[in-house]
Amino acid sequence: MSGGFLAFLALSVIAIAGGVLMLHLTKVMHMMLALVFTFLSIAGLYFMLSAEFVGVVQILIYSGAVTIVMIFGIMLTKHDAESAGNGGWRSFLVLMGILAFGAVMYYAVNHVDFSGATEVPLHEENTKQMGVLLYTKYIIPFEITSVLLLVALVGSIILAKGKEEKEHE
Repeated sequence: MSGGFLAFLALSVIAIAGGVLMLHLTKVMHMMLALVFTFLSIAGLYFMLSAEFVGVVQILIYSGAVTIVMIFGIMLTKHDAESAGNGGWRSFLVLMGILAFGAVMYYAVNHVDFSGATEVPLHEENTKQMGVLLYTKYIIPFEITSVLLLVALVGSIILAKGKEEKEHE
């Protein structure tokens, strides 16, 4: 076995184990730590695919910012500490969903058509290629996304301000 295959195997096992642990742990901080392991292993997979920019963004945005925001959100909200019991049917349905997802992904990966591959190798200047595509071909979706994020930010501020004013009355 080659070193790349072993690295892929280790990173994929860590990602899957982190996701499973995230769902089955009971303490919030342990769940977030498992989620960070998943995010970091996915970043490692991006690095193996020669997508260094996406790997660094994965580490900075997801492993750092999103995890911290989730922890703050959980810590600042009122929630009931009791968890609902997992029934047998629920576990069975989750298992069936996982198996169906795995079957669909297996079928999709094995039937990929690479006939329209690009002439430029992806591992050379991939950040430049993404920037050129983002700001030329996909400029309209990029700008719509930025406006949508701005609207979501303003809406969350309005909602938070409304709740704050109701609590002070």
